[in-house]
Amino acid sequence: MAVLDAAARLVQRKRGPMAGLTGLAAVPSWFVALPDCVAAGPIAGILCDYAQMTLRHPSGRPWVLGRWAVEEMAAAEAGDSKITVLGQHASADRRRVSRSAERVRTPGDVDALAAELTGSSHLIASVAGKVRVQGTVTGLRRVFSANINGVTAASDRADVLAFLLGSGMDERRLAVHLLVPPVLHPLSDKPVWRDVNFLPTDRYLLLDESGRARQIRWWTPPEPELPLAQGAQRLRAALTAAVDARTGGRDPVGCDLSGLDSTSVCSLAVRRSKVVACTAASPDPLDDDVLWATRTAAALDGGVEHHVIPSSEMPLIYHGLLDVDELFDEPCGSIADHARWLTIAGRAASRGCRLHLTGFGGDELLASSTSHLRTLLRTRPAVALRQLNVLATKHGWSRKQLLRELADSRPYHRWLLGAADRLTTPSAQDGASLGWGAPPSLPPWATPEAAGAVRELIRSEAPTAAPLAERQGQHFELEAIQDAARPVRQIGRLAERAGITLAAPYFDDRVLEASLAVRPEEKDTPWEYKPLILAAMRGIVPPVSLTRQTKSGGICDLNVALRTNRADLLALWDDSRLGRLGLIDAAELRGLCTRPLDPNHPHDLHGGLYQSLACEVWLRAWERAAAPPTAGATP
Repeated sequence: MAVLDAAARLVQRKRGPMAGLTGLAAVPSWFVALPDCVAAGPIAGILCDYAQMTLRHPSGRPWVLGRWAVEEMAAAEAGDSKITVLGQHASADRRRVSRSAERVRTPGDVDALAAELTGSSHLIASVAGKVRVQGTVTGLRRVFSANINGVTAASDRADVLAFLLGSGMDERRLAVHLLVPPVLHPLSDKPVWRDVNFLPTDRYLLLDESGRARQIRWWTPPEPELPLAQGAQRLRAALTAAVDARTGGRDPVGCDLSGLDSTSVCSLAVRRSKVVACTAASPDPLDDDVLWATRTAAALDGGVEHHVIPSSEMPLIYHGLLDVDELFDEPCGSIADHARWLTIAGRAASRGCRLHLTGFGGDELLASSTSHLRTLLRTRPAVALRQLNVLATKHGWSRKQLLRELADSRPYHRWLLGAADRLTTPSAQDGASLGWGAPPSLPPWATPEAAGAVRELIRSEAPTAAPLAERQGQHFELEAIQDAARPVRQIGRLAERAGITLAAPYFDDRVLEASLAVRPEEKDTPWEYKPLILAAMRGIVPPVSLTRQTKSGGICDLNVALRTNRADLLALWDDSRLGRLGLIDAAELRGLCTRPLDPNHPHDLHGGLYQSLACEVWLRAWERAAAPPTAGATP
């Protein structure tokens, strides 16, 4: 805790607890939204020293302050209403914002606009003295809040509010980021900064004229009742609009071109723009991404400038971790891979692209949880039993496993308490899962103190914890897409520093809604690979590309990456900051990095290593930001 407390103290000015935000100089973009009251004035006074943009309430008081690109904003005003959208949106959304400003009379009236926006944006409204702030349901655009001297402020970054508060890190919440996988609603959503709150993605924050705040739920998941053909049409329309929202007026645009998800995005983009598509080659002889990408590019008939990046030019996993200095507001779970993605996007940027489209989120969005089969057993038992039998054969599930899962009818809060009891038991990721999900576990090098902290947090949250959806399958899928959005959100910030805008259309709310509305037993089946996107993209993706039934796994790269980057990994565990906090046994992690991984469990150990690296790199970046420069200093 002392590491980040020192960082917070260092950036404070002598004029009192309302600290100056010198750390914001390193943050490319951020915003803070304030209530329409006199008491918010001191906060605005501090922020104005660092903000490049200031929007004002109809009253004239500061409303939204921060740093963002002008083209990211759509704003309108009518009477005592002001609305702004910050992010990636379509040109038509500017007209929607204008019409909405003319019609709204209460913050609740903004629901209609929120439900029709294309792209991925924050929506902020000042209506009759009240302020509404919301992000996206997928979690790619997040909202945080904090009570600062009796006034609630909202921001897209948790650390900005922590600096305003002068608060530091809660090491118990940092320990939650060691979980494998790091998915445990609502624990994994809590900021690592003390006294900063996360707004659930299905709600908006309402600030009243006194600076008080309420959370109001405005979104519920659609009923999964559309047949595949009808659902595919809806997904096709939503994904087309999502890609068009980014590519309109841009030429050229970059795009990943590898699996079916990025192939679909690339094929949509080429209809509007010149596309520079990039595919990373792999030394794995079973990796066929380059083969399929080449076929796709050729079939798109000259609309794609295709670049294959040789495997020798691609950084391996764990490359460059000692040099990461980005001040994320939470540990970034994919930081071990960041150099690989930036290399791909950088190739497109060298060809003049300032926007890069990815297929991130497609795996999570297009899959159905096996938990849906529990519900299906009550409504269509023959279909459910057929799929269960095929899945059991495919994955080696025993009848005993299936019966045990089906017999588990615990409500979510009791399941969460059970997860607390299993923190040090390796999670059975390949076992049958017909409930709320497989409980995550802590890696073997997590200390008893770390386990105790996480267990205490779970038990304190469990009594009031509610699932993300009433259906277990929908809860599982919403949790998966929101968890996937978190590292993509952070990678997007790295891309900003490199002059590239990352666009991930599968994380758009309208795309999510289209996918959730499809019958899960048709959206994902044991017999066909991603049938929903295949049906949705017929006539857009070249027919030859729709025959692919494989996905690159990159399994053979893991030990090679560990061996190649061993010196850097060992350097991170020398005087480990996580070790200083008592959260890991650094000697055990050093030992792991000096030998090949167990071939029977390579991904389990790498998952734990990923999360530990995310926390270690994050702590060191903040420590360097807090310390005065020293000649010859090493990470």
